Amino acid sequence: MTSIFQEKIYSRWLILLIDQFIVLWSIAISLLLLQQLSAVAEWSIVELWSLFLYHLVSVIVFMILEIHTGIIRYSNTKDMVRIFMAVFLSSVIFGLMSRLILISDFNLQLQWFYKVLVVNFFISSSLLILFRVAIKSLFTFFKTLKEGYRGERLLIYGSDSAAILLKQALEGSEENGVRVIGFVDDHPDTVNKFIEQRKVYHSSVLPSLLLQHGIEKIVIGHEALFQGGKKKVIEKCVELGIKVMIVPPSNQWLYGKLQVQQLQDLKIEDLLQRKPILLEQQNIYEQLGGKKILVTGAAGSIGSELVRQLLQYNPEYLVACDQAESPLHELQLEMESHAKGGLVKIFLGSIRNPVRMRMLFEQYRPDIVFHAAAYKHVPMMENHAEEAILTNIYGTKNIADLSISYGIEKFVMVSTDKAVKPGNIMGASKRIAEIYIQSLQEVSGQTKFITTRFGNVLGSNGSVIPRFKAQINAGGPVTVTHPDITRYFMTIPESVQLVLEAGAMGNGAEIFLFEMGPPIKIADLAVQMIKLAGLVPEKDIKIIYSGLRPGEKLHEELLNQEEHTIPTHHPKIKRAKTIRYSHSFIANAILEILDLNQLNDPYDTIRKLKAILPEFRSNNSIYENLDGF
Repeated sequence: MTSIFQEKIYSRWLILLIDQFIVLWSIAISLLLLQQLSAVAEWSIVELWSLFLYHLVSVIVFMILEIHTGIIRYSNTKDMVRIFMAVFLSSVIFGLMSRLILISDFNLQLQWFYKVLVVNFFISSSLLILFRVAIKSLFTFFKTLKEGYRGERLLIYGSDSAAILLKQALEGSEENGVRVIGFVDDHPDTVNKFIEQRKVYHSSVLPSLLLQHGIEKIVIGHEALFQGGKKKVIEKCVELGIKVMIVPPSNQWLYGKLQVQQLQDLKIEDLLQRKPILLEQQNIYEQLGGKKILVTGAAGSIGSELVRQLLQYNPEYLVACDQAESPLHELQLEMESHAKGGLVKIFLGSIRNPVRMRMLFEQYRPDIVFHAAAYKHVPMMENHAEEAILTNIYGTKNIADLSISYGIEKFVMVSTDKAVKPGNIMGASKRIAEIYIQSLQEVSGQTKFITTRFGNVLGSNGSVIPRFKAQINAGGPVTVTHPDITRYFMTIPESVQLVLEAGAMGNGAEIFLFEMGPPIKIADLAVQMIKLAGLVPEKDIKIIYSGLRPGEKLHEELLNQEEHTIPTHHPKIKRAKTIRYSHSFIANAILEILDLNQLNDPYDTIRKLKAILPEFRSNNSIYENLDGF
């Protein structure tokens, strides 16, 4: 038989009945207490009428304020305030009604009864709150007994309102099965204090908490990701083997409640990301709003994020062009479910096909071009130099030349730090593309040509992080090419935001560099990722060093020795003061490179590249013997 405590419709009236019993009992106690202190020796008709009237008013007020409809085990401070309000309103309304109903001879006794109401307010509200606290505590106690203390023991990072909301959400759901041991916050004003019966601990005591309570996880709200001390606490938890979980923003909780399934493992991207970038939104809106925009390489990591972010600026429409059928189809499906997805036009085609690209420009007449199409994998391009040249040089030239022919307002190219003092064919091909784009400003007329240059993108297709994840999931080993190799990293959204900002501020012929932060040691990255997976490096997962791959550098650079930077209005964007080439020189040089490339003799082609780019020195490559010629 179902208990009335489990049937909401019955439990509401039961709670109302208990509440009114407490109200009557407390006012009776108040009367008895004051009678001991007064000359009144016995209850008169006034007290009895007063009790009846007060009880009637109390029932009505409690029902109107729905004091009985809340689930007691989820009671919080707001519920306590509502109880105080209900008791106070009952007293005020009773006072007004009693003056209208019980008058003349009873006036003296009523004045005495009003004193009873003051005492009753404190007794009644205290008992009503105590009743809820007791039920809530009993529920938690029996729930813990039922689970046999099997609930996951966890800590919450932070001690602000977001952390308190997170604690209430985690403890409030019956399905979660977690035990919040306390909060972790290094702020001196909160350490060793209590919030909702849970202590705030300093991060320095994490090792002892692990031993004492068997802490399994620490939960960090999305809002706390950018707090100053977050990284130190996370790194300490990772070292101790405490799993770090990220909670999505509260507006993304399912049905307004947090589910355990929504807790996400901390990703290395979360650990490495920096504070959000502040953009000149108005300037970008003015540049992009109502414009027809073309994105090449739209199905790639950078291109697809460009599409997503560009839609925020209300273009007239956006053309997403790529040669990769399946990824472009995935983008199309995503856009079909996007609120502004109807603005996206899908175009399948290769930038290496001038006829197809001219058809695109003729059909859609774009105003602005974001050129993200490129071959980017260094070892692959080192072994397929002809393809790197056809896509990164010839394809870029096709789109840039068409941009002039069709009077494009701005052409923004996505480049790479591997174009700086290139040590591989991919980097050299991108550097030639940079030089050509910059030289076009001489002959472009109204089109402004802008280049953006940044390092590796966290989580992009084929990058080191997805590869490490796959190796860890497979049980290892994790392969790192060299123990000292370093790379610059940015997140995909961060890099795209800066591309948009640089594109908006550019006036033509600039190469913009992004502030990448310090370079990261890839071996350290591998160790952190293994620990984030709850495993021990070299014990659970081995790390092996496979040697530098063809064309790979130990350390990437953002500037040539001859280049200097000029600051811009945005602290994360600098302008490179680069060596300029005349358009006629680089245009003729590219024609020679393309002619040589058709002969299928990569050595002659690479020799020509090195002649144009004296700083091009092959690393760990079959083309090293061409250096210096």
